[in-house]
Amino acid sequence: MRATLLLALAATLAAAAAHAEGVVVEDHMIKSSTPGIELFVRNKHLSSMTAARPDRTLLFIHGATYPAETSFDLPIAGKSMMDLFAEAGFDVFLVDVRGYGRSTRPPAMDKPPHENPPAATSDEAGADLGSAVDYVLGLRGLAKLNLMGWSWGTSIAGRYAAGHNDKIERLVLYAPAWTFEPTVAPPTQPLPAYRFVDEATAKKRWLMGVAEDQQANLIPPGVFDAWWNATLATDPVGAKMNPPQLRAPDGVYAEFTQYWRAGKPFYDPADIRVPTLLIHAEWDADLPSYMAHKVFAHLTRAPYKRFVELGQGTHTVMLEKNRKQFFDEIRAFLTETDPTALN
Repeated sequence: MRATLLLALAATLAAAAAHAEGVVVEDHMIKSSTPGIELFVRNKHLSSMTAARPDRTLLFIHGATYPAETSFDLPIAGKSMMDLFAEAGFDVFLVDVRGYGRSTRPPAMDKPPHENPPAATSDEAGADLGSAVDYVLGLRGLAKLNLMGWSWGTSIAGRYAAGHNDKIERLVLYAPAWTFEPTVAPPTQPLPAYRFVDEATAKKRWLMGVAEDQQANLIPPGVFDAWWNATLATDPVGAKMNPPQLRAPDGVYAEFTQYWRAGKPFYDPADIRVPTLLIHAEWDADLPSYMAHKVFAHLTRAPYKRFVELGQGTHTVMLEKNRKQFFDEIRAFLTETDPTALN
């Protein structure tokens, strides 16, 4: 019964997001590079849009645990982050890589976690992102688009941009990952294929690093419950468990264990040769500010770069009270015409 209610809630939230005034929503299932794996892609744009433009086309990829749909298209006060970008004239897309959201879950995720190695590795996620980029470019007849990654998605998007500068107009890295200080020894036991996340764990992680006297006013009323229920609804198998839990692939932890936690970069930001924005929030305890500063210093070949630190926000600032600041900074970066010109 709970799983049925959660699926109905997800459909209701999607419908609410779709009815932002003048905004068209289209859902696509596209082929990945792996036979049998399909990827969920959502698109929103103004109904009045007549032509596609590289500088107004934006693709978003999610982080390590939660799907892009409920991170980027959860309506708050009637509008989601996707709606805001669409209303600002963007042709905005999101993609869930394999194992997340409505995309195909690898077969290993239907077996006990320790029977298989980590599912949805970073190489596989990178290939999925590449499939989504090529799909959007083909759909719109474009040569380039804007790309934005969040958290683990900054690893995937940053590495992709470094190897495909010709397909990227501008790059946004939201809460970027970098090497840990100090480094962390690798686990002594093999990593499982996936992990379970329950509601209490999700709430605790969201508020990690936030002072107790600041927690009550950080998340708008009802948003956490709406987000958790919508997220859980994307995993019908996990939603039927007692208690309900979200299954999240552990491919991300294979990357972090072998690279970031061990003090080795997963990619070289110096290979990125497109304008790049790093955006971060001060209370982000998952990937602290020093990581964003390190990535910024390594962006030595970007034509121009910018680092914005938002106050009073966490790793999930796009769903919090300061989400409008988050949106405004990204929109400003993506829409400025000639930031290198002299007055």
